[in-house]
Amino acid sequence: MAFTTLAHHIDVCWLHEAYRRTRKDGATGVDGQTSDEYAEHLEDNLRSLLDRAKSGTYQAPPVRRVHIPKGDGSSTRPIGIPTFEDKVLQRAVAMVLEAVYEEDFHDFSYGFRPRRSAHQALAALQDGLMRMGGDWVLEVDIRKFFDTLDHGRLLEILRRRVRDGVLLRLIGKWLNAGVLEDPVLSYPEAGTPQGGVISPLLANVYLHEVLDEWFVKEVQPRLQGRALIIRYADDFVLVFERERDARRVFAVLPRRFSKYGLMLHPEKTRLLSFRHPTRAARDRGAPPPSTFDFLGLTHYWGLSLKGRWYVKRKTAKDRFSRALRRVRVWCRAHMHDPIRKQWQALRGKLSGHYAYYGVTSNYDALRRFLWEVRRIWWKWLSRRSNKAERAWAGLVRLTERFPLPSPRIRPPAVT
Repeated sequence: MAFTTLAHHIDVCWLHEAYRRTRKDGATGVDGQTSDEYAEHLEDNLRSLLDRAKSGTYQAPPVRRVHIPKGDGSSTRPIGIPTFEDKVLQRAVAMVLEAVYEEDFHDFSYGFRPRRSAHQALAALQDGLMRMGGDWVLEVDIRKFFDTLDHGRLLEILRRRVRDGVLLRLIGKWLNAGVLEDPVLSYPEAGTPQGGVISPLLANVYLHEVLDEWFVKEVQPRLQGRALIIRYADDFVLVFERERDARRVFAVLPRRFSKYGLMLHPEKTRLLSFRHPTRAARDRGAPPPSTFDFLGLTHYWGLSLKGRWYVKRKTAKDRFSRALRRVRVWCRAHMHDPIRKQWQALRGKLSGHYAYYGVTSNYDALRRFLWEVRRIWWKWLSRRSNKAERAWAGLVRLTERFPLPSPRIRPPAVT
């Protein structure tokens, strides 16, 4: 069923809630307006925003594009930064669409959804691999998904559930608002800015049609064995019980995505054997189980303390290196700050790292990360002046006076 009237839900109270949910410490957009400046006349600003959005006179400003390093640092990822007012309006529209599409989205979709997290996706994947014995894993990477998302296809998919003219007009304006990359203003014909408030929801709607519905309604009924899919935004993996099923899907998947203007990365998309080691050992000549990465963690088979095989996870090499590189850059830039201030900042960085990567079986990687952070910290402290202490014993005294938090494993996520 398509909803023809939804915009009436957006009123001043709705915009107040959207404002409350909007991040206040983010970077500013092309107008340079901060959240504090917007809040000085909040009531007037929200009423003006509501009138312009409902009357159709709202003009979506271009997004400011910045580039951040990705992976090993050899390339960058473009991030779009809307203005603060645009973020508030995008949040308000996303809240309406979210109520509609949460009824449609499948349980195996975890990215950017209420009360769902990456840890739940990882837990569901680990549980599925254990139940199926691993077997065959299809690791998929969509090349430049947010940059190649087809505007026409997206609006066509949206109209199947949402036919409210106000909302569709606003989404169309955001898709065609343009990108300002100093000093050039361009108008891409495809894509949605990665970093926009509404972009994750639009990505979920698009992939729900391209992948999720297709897999459930057309692929699974034709399979001979069991299959599992776990998706977090544009990152997903497929697990198959039988090799023949896996190879058939692997062959047809690129054609399915090309139909919607998307391409799979030829080097990062691969089919691998992830069979239970005991079963793999029975087949003579069968290769040992491979490993694969998903959501920053490397998945592999390992032995428990009781001598049983189970799927373990550890920090992926590229994520480990990237996290250390950020610590190194920060320590170099703040090497002359007071030691107590540096200590407090590093405590926060370590706690954040443990909060995400602190999963069962990853304790050794967390401990090595702590050791590397201590070493990097001491390295740059010892360069503060020619008289600074460089002996290793100084690091021991430093960490005794300013102890950094020890690694900790977070409780298992509830799927």
